[in-house]
Amino acid sequence: MSKSHGELPDADFYDFEALLSPAEKAKLAQLREFLAAEVVPHAVGWWNDAQFPAHILPKIAALDLAAPDRRSYSHLFTGLVVAEMTRVDTSLATFFLVHHDLFVQALIDFGSAEQRERMLADAVALRSTGAFALTEPDHGSDVAGGMATTARRVMDDGGTHWVLNGAKRWIGNGTFCQRMLLWAKDAETGQVRGFFLDANLPGVSRVKIENKIALRTVQNADITLTDVRVPEADRITSVNSFEDTNKLLLGSRISVAWQAVGQQLAAFDIARAYAIERQQFGRPIASFQLIQSQLVTMLGNATSSLAMMVRIAGLQDASVDGGAVSGGQLRPSMAQVALAKAHTTAAMRETVALGRSILGGNGIVSDYGMAKVFADAEAIYTYEGSHEINTLITGRAITGISAIV
Repeated sequence: MSKSHGELPDADFYDFEALLSPAEKAKLAQLREFLAAEVVPHAVGWWNDAQFPAHILPKIAALDLAAPDRRSYSHLFTGLVVAEMTRVDTSLATFFLVHHDLFVQALIDFGSAEQRERMLADAVALRSTGAFALTEPDHGSDVAGGMATTARRVMDDGGTHWVLNGAKRWIGNGTFCQRMLLWAKDAETGQVRGFFLDANLPGVSRVKIENKIALRTVQNADITLTDVRVPEADRITSVNSFEDTNKLLLGSRISVAWQAVGQQLAAFDIARAYAIERQQFGRPIASFQLIQSQLVTMLGNATSSLAMMVRIAGLQDASVDGGAVSGGQLRPSMAQVALAKAHTTAAMRETVALGRSILGGNGIVSDYGMAKVFADAEAIYTYEGSHEINTLITGRAITGISAIV
């Protein structure tokens, strides 16, 4: 006799969640209750309609999952939060990491005392939302050297300000955010500058990108900047090169690798439930050897990806605690993170494809959830460094030879 769904092992087959503190376990359980009540019944509908559920942001803020003092939580916990959100709705998780891991974290790491005083409380409480404006229409992987958006310093009777011109593309949260962490090249020095840009300033045009097949709930925008006057008070004075940008990108790349874990957990959940319930030839398809083999492959991919990210979280925590890891480094290196992102997303692609196959024709309609998971995986495979670029970053580290250019 087969077991009921509630008696079957969770997709966290080796119980990595047991590594959390009791308080973190309770907080993760609270998140799951919230997602089950507020997101699960609506996520497919939001995705089909390409509409973002702004009305639930105060409820997300009330969960207190992204406190300014990140040391109040372990990196394993913050990673599992992203994975759990992704497991239910990849788009919501993407909003969360763009806002918290990029915009809010930039305020914490690089903002002045005055900027933090002016912006941080509202951003943490989600009374205001942020975006991260780096990618351009003609520059993605090569934006570090090819950035075309410019910032020109002007001094007049009104004091010092900056005039921004250019365009940004694929900016998540870009249609509705109050501010953007926007990157531009200093027209005089060629240095990369960062700005906490008021997204409603004159000269800022925001147009929603339509017809996406992935992350449809995320409101990506094309941004056009035409002689936008930004006060000096909104410039990030501690940022003077693209290396500062990389510090943020390392953290967000880790979060996206956690998303790849969450995608695989979702695919496994949906595929296993379907295989147990779906009857063919007078028996559940879960009784067929090939289906069990596919489910085990999916579980193995998810488990190996989760194990890699648990180790990454351990390196992050060791860095925060001041411990020397990886030959004296105090954080996971960009190459270690690049390998994690490349590996977990490649495993994810296989996992969601197997899950889609198990559902057969029902796997290509969003009603069953798997089509949404399958499509969203393609975005995760590409953003925060494409699979190819992350592979070459790792290749450069292990050979000492750059094959990128």
